[in-house]
Amino acid sequence: MKKMMRLFLILAIVPAIILSSCKKDNEENFDAQKALTTYLVANNLDINTIIGGFVMGAPADGDVSAKYVIDIRTADEFAQGHIVNAHRADLKDILTEAAKADKPILVVCKSGQTATHAVALLRLSGYPDAQALKWGMSGWNSTLDIWSTNIGSIAEGNANWVSTAAPTNLTFGSPKFTIADTIPANILKARVNAVLEEGFKTVQPADVLSSPGNYFINNYFSETDYAGFGHVTGAYRINPLLVGEGQVNYLDPSKEVLTYCYTGQTSAAITAYLRVIGYNAKSIMWGMNKFNNSSTAWGESGNKWKPAMAKNLPIVTGN
Repeated sequence: MKKMMRLFLILAIVPAIILSSCKKDNEENFDAQKALTTYLVANNLDINTIIGGFVMGAPADGDVSAKYVIDIRTADEFAQGHIVNAHRADLKDILTEAAKADKPILVVCKSGQTATHAVALLRLSGYPDAQALKWGMSGWNSTLDIWSTNIGSIAEGNANWVSTAAPTNLTFGSPKFTIADTIPANILKARVNAVLEEGFKTVQPADVLSSPGNYFINNYFSETDYAGFGHVTGAYRINPLLVGEGQVNYLDPSKEVLTYCYTGQTSAAITAYLRVIGYNAKSIMWGMNKFNNSSTAWGESGNKWKPAMAKNLPIVTGN
């Protein structure tokens, strides 16, 4: 009888051990990054969707009453002047504020760069109509203009600013991250929250020009502008940059991945997305407007900041 009992006990324990071992192996082999990116593509949340129509210019009459305005500047900056009926929230708390919205969301910051970063995360979180105010409060009212003091042409005459052809794209492996959950929707939520807690990660153009080899740099320009405007030496030109078509695998996950564009607003949104899917990504602040705002190659581009672009739309002071 005792032998039979021992046999039954063994037969009961062995399957449990095997199942536990299999579960551990599955968890160790689970590729959270692949599960997340597969989910994003399947749900039409690739980069092109996230940055499609993600900014809006200030209306001539200043009427944004059809929008739920979230201002993510500091309390002091908000008090200096904000859009009527705007709701102030810290960047890390924007999802909490967004949940109160009864209209499409318009995110506002000082320059438009942090706002587009936030909009990318909002769109990944179920707010597909969220937009950022182009140029931020700098474009809304000239008294709040910080763009005019941050444009420049620091690249002119710099040996690390060239007009060579783009390097041939190389294929790298995907970045990896670990997470306890295996449900893709939950992974996305956790990754977005992590990026919000980290804050907007940036680098200054002067630091990039001084040591471009320290980074993996992607110039998010058209092919014509890549050569015509010049670019940071060694910068790749990966545009389009999509998960579904595999272009993100042209980014080197072992380095800090820097993106720059014309105004820093598209690069900010791309940076948010890349951080969500596991890259150590940063946005180059101010974009081409800091590298070479004086270049005549721009023509009359609406992405070239001029002080006269700052409007004088109504603002409310105080909290």
